[in-house]
Amino acid sequence: MKAIFYATSTGNTEEVANKIHEKLEGFELIDISSEGVSRMSECDSIIIGVSTWGEGELQDDWEDCFDELQEIDFSGKKVALFGLGDQESYGHEFVDALGIMYETLNEKNASIYGKTSISGYEYEYSKAEVDGEFVGLVIDEDNQAELTDERVTNWCNEIKVIL
Repeated sequence: MKAIFYATSTGNTEEVANKIHEKLEGFELIDISSEGVSRMSECDSIIIGVSTWGEGELQDDWEDCFDELQEIDFSGKKVALFGLGDQESYGHEFVDALGIMYETLNEKNASIYGKTSISGYEYEYSKAEVDGEFVGLVIDEDNQAELTDERVTNWCNEIKVIL
């Protein structure tokens, strides 16, 4: 099974999840606010969408499912991540939730794909930047919405051969 798991508060993460879903064949779209994360155990390929809230924290639905997420064995699973954040207002914690998710899944032995360039973003600090790259697709709907479609298309073209 292949699935895109996401949660949304403002609708932006859902919108990006839908755009990714349109570009990739064979993926089920799962809103964790109604279905949780337990079905990740059934998946071989997983895409996870998170947004950063508060002081660099996970969105509430992800926070609520975090303990359950940590119980899943991700060994042998292919995972790609995307995250939303606001680089101008929250440049000191830009897409930190993406970094939190990456750290968690990396510790759970997931095979993580879909890193992207930090070029084109202006921020002070991000937990999602590892070795000079973002650990997944980064979207800033607040300040760079005009770049979202191109970024989604490029990323999907890269990961569809892997996932």
